[in-house]
Amino acid sequence: MKTNARRWMLGTCLTVAASALLPAVAQAQAAPWPNKAIRFVVPFAPGGTSEIVARSVAAELTKQLGQSVYVENKPGGAGVTAMQDVAKAAPDGYTLILTHVGTMAVNPYMLKSQPYDVNKDFVPVTLLAKVPNVFVIHPEVPAKNFKEFVDYAKANPGKLNYGSAGNASAGHLAMEYLKLVTGMYITHIPYRGTGPQLTDLLAGRTQASSAGMPALGAHIRSGKLRAIAVGTQQRIPAMPDVPTVAELGFKDFETSQWYGIHVPAGTPPEIVKRLQEESLKALKSSAVTERFATDNAVGGGGPASEYAAFIKNEQRIWSDIVKRAGIKPD
Repeated sequence: MKTNARRWMLGTCLTVAASALLPAVAQAQAAPWPNKAIRFVVPFAPGGTSEIVARSVAAELTKQLGQSVYVENKPGGAGVTAMQDVAKAAPDGYTLILTHVGTMAVNPYMLKSQPYDVNKDFVPVTLLAKVPNVFVIHPEVPAKNFKEFVDYAKANPGKLNYGSAGNASAGHLAMEYLKLVTGMYITHIPYRGTGPQLTDLLAGRTQASSAGMPALGAHIRSGKLRAIAVGTQQRIPAMPDVPTVAELGFKDFETSQWYGIHVPAGTPPEIVKRLQEESLKALKSSAVTERFATDNAVGGGGPASEYAAFIKNEQRIWSDIVKRAGIKPD
């Protein structure tokens, strides 16, 4: 009898304890998003335009959301390493990735295979920014302007090297597109980010590059690099004397860098919408607008559907350029 009584009392105590825990468990499960730090993956090494855009927005999101939004640089593999990591992450709103023209619009056509489907394994959140591509050369290159550079490169095929932030980076694509329309031949040297490739360019170990104003502006102003053209259809305010490639005889030429946010497929729609709304708010903050104005970047922030439509059009454009230019991973 005593043993049965003890068992009954023990069972009753356990039931009471479990009942007491249920409200706490339910409360934890129902905790509103976000209730912990958010990882923002950037598929390039530090020092480039991608990281500058990501960190500018992440800093504002941290203030707005009350949780740390921290940038994690994960370079390598033409962005595949970072994309695969995020594709496998839990679709709970705590892992974001900075997407761009290379990972979303070029890799699907440049690479033979990818361990994910960019259109099925990720959900677009919003476009963050468009940044003009600037074409620069090292001052030791015997050319004062775009025409002289093209003429020199064509007269010396294979003699010049250009660096990029990596295969399928915006700079790689811009230079290959330029090679296609001008008929010049320059060897591509891929790096693991804009920062590393700029180190060699500034030292004269490579002779040319294309990147965004955030990464190049200070070096152009100091005379360490010479800007010879921009990829947009109109000249940019920061360098009104630098012509566009289009006005130099290549009418339809246009290329720019763009960056946005994606999350793993399956992320709840309400979290995607909240992320888009908070990103728009961040892009309208004085800290971000002032930084973007300095770099001639144009902020986005539109709904996910708008970003999805933009990517679809970019895929149409770049699938054709990849085929015509024969762009391959180096």
